[in-house]
Amino acid sequence: MGTTRRDFIKKAGVAAIAAAGVSALSACKPTAKAKADPEVIVTDAMHYDRIVGANDRVLVGVIGFSGRFRGSLSRAFAEHSKELNMEFVGVSDIWNERRELGAEYLTKLQGRDVVPYRNNEELYEKSKTDAVIISTPDFAHAYHATEAARSGRDAYVEKPLAESMEDARMILKAAKETKKIIQIGSQRRSGRNYIAAAEYIKSGKFGQIKMVDMTWNVNQPDRWRHPDLVGRLKEGDVDWNRFLVNKKKISFNPRIYIEYRLFWPYSSGIPGQWMSHQIDTVHWFSGLNHPLSVSANGGIYMWNDGRENPDTMTAVFEYGPENDPDPTKKFQVVYSSRFSNSSGGVKEIYYSNGGELNLSTNMVTPAGGLTKKHADRFPEFGLHENMLPKFSLAEAAAKVVTSANTGRDNMTSSHMRNWMECVRSRKQTRASVEVGYNHSVANIMTTAALRLGKKVTFDEKKQDIVLS
Repeated sequence: MGTTRRDFIKKAGVAAIAAAGVSALSACKPTAKAKADPEVIVTDAMHYDRIVGANDRVLVGVIGFSGRFRGSLSRAFAEHSKELNMEFVGVSDIWNERRELGAEYLTKLQGRDVVPYRNNEELYEKSKTDAVIISTPDFAHAYHATEAARSGRDAYVEKPLAESMEDARMILKAAKETKKIIQIGSQRRSGRNYIAAAEYIKSGKFGQIKMVDMTWNVNQPDRWRHPDLVGRLKEGDVDWNRFLVNKKKISFNPRIYIEYRLFWPYSSGIPGQWMSHQIDTVHWFSGLNHPLSVSANGGIYMWNDGRENPDTMTAVFEYGPENDPDPTKKFQVVYSSRFSNSSGGVKEIYYSNGGELNLSTNMVTPAGGLTKKHADRFPEFGLHENMLPKFSLAEAAAKVVTSANTGRDNMTSSHMRNWMECVRSRKQTRASVEVGYNHSVANIMTTAALRLGKKVTFDEKKQDIVLS
């Protein structure tokens, strides 16, 4: 896979091998404090922290005019902005084309001028933004979120939150110290069917989770590829050093800039983009923060086009309470994904001894449950038939209230609204920074297991991954 054990340790950080510090080569001009403490990102607009009154308009900036932002996040925000008295006032993008396009698009979307800024430093210095929406490359999410929090802004941050433990610890520390309102873009947390599933499992009616089967399969050679943009992007069009933020400085590479999801360490690819959504539901439903262990393998089995991240992978997770010798409290998660055949699509099925909860069909059924025939074979064990009653998550979801003022179940719209409401109320969001931290731990463990061929565990005290 083109990555040695030593290379990965340098890029991801492994507690058992090396205790690496956090490097923060700031996209904003570093101050003396930043140089003295590399774990703290300091901007020239530190501690803006305007206190927003009940009737004040909340001013929002955009960090990265991405396809995700344009196609989904901007529209979700616009659905609720008038009612909640919030508006876009600025867009920061280091690519001149996207910067101007973003300002033009947002000005047209809301009918009021939106100012383009060359970078985040300029936006924070010259605008009076109260909050930002961050939709930048995967590896930069934690850095930009830390930058926002340290400058006094609340943030909606796309997932994955972090692709290294250094960055994950950095944003967790910043969020706790600044107490800013952060929502991670794990929008399943605002999906009515997922909320209904979480409530059902936590009620105890489902029984203990014993196995989870998850897939995300596509047949898309063009997935995350943009050769037309790569061909026309010139070095003078972007601020390449700002793009790299706290990563090692390398020569300009338009493929890495445009198609970053194909290249490590700028993205883990499948774990960061897809698995982060699904593994988050495991943490949510079970109440566990991270796996006990992860083993994984995979590679570039189909689309050998110069990419570095796998197009095929399978990971096996063990979950359970820390330091509990009782094996019956543990369960396994099997996650697989491929780009070469789309059969099976996206699947999330939870199994207990009494049946299954299927988030594709939104049904709980007794499929696979313990039948009377098999229970009666061992009367000395006191076994009884265990077959879950059929239950519709869709019907339960219809009763779930995701917001006081919207009946829609568009997950991204509801998720964005939740953040907007919390910016005003100062209440905790559905997908807090801890939620993002936990999915990042699972992702980073998976990436290490995949790239190094080692079983990976987690050191709770050091908050770092450990290779077996």
